[in-house]
Amino acid sequence: MTTSPSPLTHFDAQGQAHMVDVGAKPATHRVAIATGRIEMQPATLALIESGTAKKGDVLGVARIAGIMAAKKTSELIPLCHPLALTRVAIEFEVANARVDGACGIFCAATVETVGPTGVEMEALTAVQIALLTIYDMCKAVDRAMVVRDVMVTEKRGGKSGVYVAS
Repeated sequence: MTTSPSPLTHFDAQGQAHMVDVGAKPATHRVAIATGRIEMQPATLALIESGTAKKGDVLGVARIAGIMAAKKTSELIPLCHPLALTRVAIEFEVANARVDGACGIFCAATVETVGPTGVEMEALTAVQIALLTIYDMCKAVDRAMVVRDVMVTEKRGGKSGVYVAS
């Protein structure tokens, strides 16, 4: 029985999972930006902003966790290539109140490399782990925190060129 090749690159013609061969692809400068947010009670946000959270500098620890996560993505996602990252930047923005009344912290991760494959997974992993670190450090005072809207917002480099989320 012959099967047609899958449009998903991580499956071969027989439908079996495999690591994509990027050996013939040219090395180009690649950048991905991912974003997400964690919503929390105003009192929790006040603890983070004041630096008086019981476990210490929440955003400082979350920043380091996000950077470490980007570097370890290939150890967590089975078919990701290990990449030599040239830059990982984690930025936080505090939102004290929005139109819907929610407050929390917005996170953006920018990841760069020069290589044959993109860094979208590294950027997504960095955001998720940074936000989960905030949750971990603050869960004693607010178990109702919610991580939302994690997504790739921009990608540059490689054959597919530029992508900007609309």
